[in-house]
Amino acid sequence: MHLLECHKALADETRLRLFHLLAHHELNVGEILDIVQMGQSRVSRHLKILADAGLVNARRHGAWVFYALAPEGEAAPFVRAMLPLLGSLPTAAADLDAARLVVEERARQTRHFFDALAPRLDIMQQEMLGGAEVAGLVLEALPGAPACAVVADLGCGAGALLPGLLARAGRVIGVDSSARMLTQATRLLQREGLPASRVSLRLGDLEHLPLSDGEAHCAVLSLVLHHLPSPRRGLAEAWRVLAPGGACLVLDFARHEHEAMRRKYGDRWLGFEPDELATWCTEAGFVIESTDAHPLPHGLGVLRVIARKQLTT
Repeated sequence: MHLLECHKALADETRLRLFHLLAHHELNVGEILDIVQMGQSRVSRHLKILADAGLVNARRHGAWVFYALAPEGEAAPFVRAMLPLLGSLPTAAADLDAARLVVEERARQTRHFFDALAPRLDIMQQEMLGGAEVAGLVLEALPGAPACAVVADLGCGAGALLPGLLARAGRVIGVDSSARMLTQATRLLQREGLPASRVSLRLGDLEHLPLSDGEAHCAVLSLVLHHLPSPRRGLAEAWRVLAPGGACLVLDFARHEHEAMRRKYGDRWLGFEPDELATWCTEAGFVIESTDAHPLPHGLGVLRVIARKQLTT
């Protein structure tokens, strides 16, 4: 019966388009509307049919609902069988081109937001965290040199973690998509008298990191995943740039309903569930060593996940 439901769900040109689109991107309803250029009621009806058949997942984060292909579940074998056929759809190439433009515009808006924010990032973070100090949660969990000879601070922002990381590692690579953030990080190094020769600041996208395979021994993603279009891809890239045996530390908000954080702080995701982060780390190839939670003011909390890239055999 379930196979019949899957076939019925895809027996429509619009639903095939949506199925193909969501095989490549996790998108909210507004982004889908921009891509397919259809009315909301029509698109929502088709998305519900796909979700009811188990072909796509719907995740509500505050006022936004995100849709993505369902990688697991009863319909998974059917999904895998259909994927190679979707590229032959007449609209396939145009839809992916439109999706690329939407994703690029989203990234441009995020860079613009953080470029504008760079001079007052410290004030914003204090406001957001209610004065709580979270850097210690990162630094206490990282091994020192030589185990962490090279640390990659992924989404380093204005460089708040750089002094602490330099105290524990031989060399630090800081990556951020905002050029103005990296300018602020450079000024921090100069102001603190830190050895610039041990720091490499690189402009880049966390889903396409400007690091070679296995270049780092430790990776830190501190309060950055909730800004990424695809946290899964960010974690997969972190795995790629780590040497075998390397440690990855993820610190991010626990799931919450503070919708205003999207407007004030450029958040895309309203935090995460512990099992979400653990699943994504495992999918990326990591082995989870520990997961814990820490409360913050304003009813927020942070999750800390320590994972490791296994040694090759």
